[in-house]
Amino acid sequence: MSLVCLMDFQAQARERLSKSSWDFIDGGADESITRDDNIAALRKIRLRPRYLRNVSEVDTRTTIQGEEISAPICISPTAFHCITWPDGEMSTARAAQAANICYITSTYSSCALEDIVATAPRGLRWFQLYVQSDWELNKQLIQRVESLGFKALVITVDAPVIGKRRQDIRNQLDLQKNLMLKDLQSPTEIDALPEVVAAVNGKFEVYLDGGIRTGNDVLKALALGAKCIFLGRPILWGLACKGERGVQEVLNILKSEFHTSMSLAGCRSVSEINRDLIQFSRL
Repeated sequence: MSLVCLMDFQAQARERLSKSSWDFIDGGADESITRDDNIAALRKIRLRPRYLRNVSEVDTRTTIQGEEISAPICISPTAFHCITWPDGEMSTARAAQAANICYITSTYSSCALEDIVATAPRGLRWFQLYVQSDWELNKQLIQRVESLGFKALVITVDAPVIGKRRQDIRNQLDLQKNLMLKDLQSPTEIDALPEVVAAVNGKFEVYLDGGIRTGNDVLKALALGAKCIFLGRPILWGLACKGERGVQEVLNILKSEFHTSMSLAGCRSVSEINRDLIQFSRL
């Protein structure tokens, strides 16, 4: 069967993985309300089409922190990629390098940081840090990733306590006591996005991570002020299905859909995307 959208990868990944592995990837904390609401909130937003514009050439390129990327679609930090594919994060890093996008490596990667860097030496890489109670350990880790060429730290600040991942407990899966997929807590990211953008008032770039499943979703996020979106679970679906090639296909599908959405919205470049494209559903 041809995999033509991200949800096709989700379905096939579920078939390929063991129940405990799938539950770890798919699950959230407690009732997984935030995970589900992120997707639902994006679906409530509608885009205004723009016609009679010359969109024969549409450029999806943009920059984050001064670095050019091929599209505002990057990879967020998720843990233990080796659950889904034998060489885990190394496949993910190679796919990100090939796509010319940023990959944020998790504190809880299943591959050594040195191996991830060696397999994709030209890739744009950031490092996600769960701040530890041992400050000397934090210092050593930061110095290590800096020496390996990671360009930025992505510090998780929304997990003062760890959510109860019910399916992992039922499956008796305890990879590490404080291990979790990157998930912001309520409110939903897309609902909070305009408020965050207004609060920073152009002083910082704002990114969105959570609920992105289509190129339309990417355009909605950018129209509401995000500079870039980051993908979590869909990357793991691609990895589970086809390894590095699966991640590349997931990224290519989303980039192609985003290109189409830009064309229908009359946007020839990312800089032309703005809030005027957004309308909220009355449903």
